[in-house]
Amino acid sequence: MAASPSGSLESPAGAIDAVVAGHVSLDVAPTLQGPVTLEPGHLVVVGPAVMATGGVVCNTGLALHRLGVRVRLRGKVGADLFGRAVLEALLEHDARLADDIVVVEGEDTSYTIVINPPGFDRSFLHCPGVNRTFCADDVRPELLAGSRVFHFGYPPLMPAMYADGGAELRRLFARVHEAGPATSLDLCAFDPDSAAANVDWSGVLATALADVDLFAPSIEEVLFILDRPAHDQLRAGAPLAALVDRARLAELSDKLIGMGAAVVAIKLGRQGLYVRTATAAARMRAFCDRLGLTVDAWRAREVFAPCFEAREVVATTGSGDATIAGLLAALLRGADPADAATGAAAVGAFSVEAADPTSAIPPWSRVVARIDAGWPRMPADIELGRSERDAAGTLTLGS
Repeated sequence: MAASPSGSLESPAGAIDAVVAGHVSLDVAPTLQGPVTLEPGHLVVVGPAVMATGGVVCNTGLALHRLGVRVRLRGKVGADLFGRAVLEALLEHDARLADDIVVVEGEDTSYTIVINPPGFDRSFLHCPGVNRTFCADDVRPELLAGSRVFHFGYPPLMPAMYADGGAELRRLFARVHEAGPATSLDLCAFDPDSAAANVDWSGVLATALADVDLFAPSIEEVLFILDRPAHDQLRAGAPLAALVDRARLAELSDKLIGMGAAVVAIKLGRQGLYVRTATAAARMRAFCDRLGLTVDAWRAREVFAPCFEAREVVATTGSGDATIAGLLAALLRGADPADAATGAAAVGAFSVEAADPTSAIPPWSRVVARIDAGWPRMPADIELGRSERDAAGTLTLGS
């Protein structure tokens, strides 16, 4: 990697580099030896449960913290057993990380039962809990003071944020953007039987992305919003490479950039990370100025970072959130698009080497050292056309 993303952060002592806000939950993952079939009246014996904080606030926020980014967390828990478990877990990392988590009397903490049999795709049983009440007013101006990046995640699990065509999401990002930090938005999987699945998400994004600098959804989420038939084929088991190639990724990201985003980073699971940036000089300058980035390095770029080979894939829950933490950490260090995508893929690979999303993530210097030592990449099946591979294995795509 280039020297710039391996350097230290430049914020003054005591300052906050990033604010991560949105969905908070407690993940409960029973240890499984194989696939599980639940039938009425049957008992299924499983191993010990791995309990970990979940949701974007804990996954991306703690990953940033472990990478050495000074982060403030903003979310909600209930005044219950699960809420206390979330707060205690944050306090084990740093005494200040729970300071801005709101405890709401009379509400339930969100939780997720993670069904993650080895060798099979994950599935989830999720209770949104108090996250359903999160609104723009929960991000007060003083929370943003001095921060360089604001990241928000999982609005499809937060009804107040997508009600009325996403009015609260739009209000939140307009307010934060005016305050000065670069802004970042992530989504989450859609339950096809939930109210969120019936929302016009294309319309929601068309109003919100004007104030979103970095939009970082998964390919499943993008297809759900922009191409439902392709999404349904993917859910039915069609290989991703049969549904998307470089041209399709460019088409999808162009639509999202057309809605207002400066940078679109599409998570492709085990295939890797695709990053595309806007061509409009004014839009890219507005983004780059917030982070001290060079406009010429970021304008009209298209890169693809294949996944790095993990020493052992223990669990993949939350690895997408960790990937975005790596991307944000690289941006805060002044990385160009190729180095930022490389760092993101590396942090995602570290994430899967433990049972929870963040405990295997090391300080940033160790991420860079493993890349520079020749960390091998996984092959990607997606057709990318002409490209130029850098020393770390990230591809700059060409015409």
